[in-house]
Amino acid sequence: MNNSTTPCSIHTRKKNPSSCRSSGLDDAGNRAAETAVFACRRATRTASLTVLLALVAIAPCLADGTSPPVPDSSSSPGPVADYFKNWFQRVSATQAEQPHWITPLVTVTPRLEEEVRYDIYREEVSNGHILDVFGTGKGLELIPAEHVEVIIALPSWETEDVSPNKHGWADQPFLLKYRWLSANEENGNYILTTFLGLSAPWGDETFTSHHYAWTPTIALGKGWGDFDIQSTAGVSIPDNGVVPNEAGTPVSLNTTFQYRLLKVIWPELETNYTYYPNGEHAYKNQLLLTPGVVLGRFSIWERAALTVGVGYQVAVTSDPLVRNNFILSGRVPF
Repeated sequence: MNNSTTPCSIHTRKKNPSSCRSSGLDDAGNRAAETAVFACRRATRTASLTVLLALVAIAPCLADGTSPPVPDSSSSPGPVADYFKNWFQRVSATQAEQPHWITPLVTVTPRLEEEVRYDIYREEVSNGHILDVFGTGKGLELIPAEHVEVIIALPSWETEDVSPNKHGWADQPFLLKYRWLSANEENGNYILTTFLGLSAPWGDETFTSHHYAWTPTIALGKGWGDFDIQSTAGVSIPDNGVVPNEAGTPVSLNTTFQYRLLKVIWPELETNYTYYPNGEHAYKNQLLLTPGVVLGRFSIWERAALTVGVGYQVAVTSDPLVRNNFILSGRVPF
């Protein structure tokens, strides 16, 4: 940093560089403050990972019908202990009331799932550079109550092959699902769910949006024998509204056509469409076609199973933001 430059925050420099004038001592203090902010963000991510690992660690205990140790008492265990003791019984009853399709590669399924998921993308973006995305906003998916699912995702780690190389953590995503209607294969084979997503701007400076964003979505699906269609429609709404040269309010439409072969092979074709009515990409749109296959669920132990998938996205509209994308997906439902 030039000593004549104002020692103020990155965001202040962008908005009003002329206001950034002070002494070298202030400059050092400001750099220390910025470092503390980034350290706090990383600590938050570390805490999220710790919670995730703790929850996964107690899963085997819950799976065999036991609950974490509680103090001895002559009275009943109480509602909290009963809640966790009956966790998987409640999950099984909830999932029995819905279709048993597999979760697609890109489209968020309207089904309620309980699993740990990790995906990897390798995208060729509009400038011809390669963007590698590890995690892609996936993580721990839980069904804490009938009709309800929460997704506590790990932030993605992203790298782009520019000079100098760009790498860092992306923003923190969360997702809440509520299932309104459903019927399993014997009773109609359909589902209707709504989502509410939240993206928290806790990522590194290189990849953060600097704004909270809410994404309300409606999702539905219908099956006919071994064939099913799953579809979502949503809009992202940042906390700063519609601002030129920023994200705006993109509208996303995703549909998956899926067929089951030999009980564990699920070939699919997805259409992933995004329209940008405003913001830095105003009036642009892109349509990606995603052929792929998902294999599973293969039993591992007790309730735990393994599902893997692979696919390839290709843009079919002119001037897309993503030209193509290789997708690898791994899940452990439990």
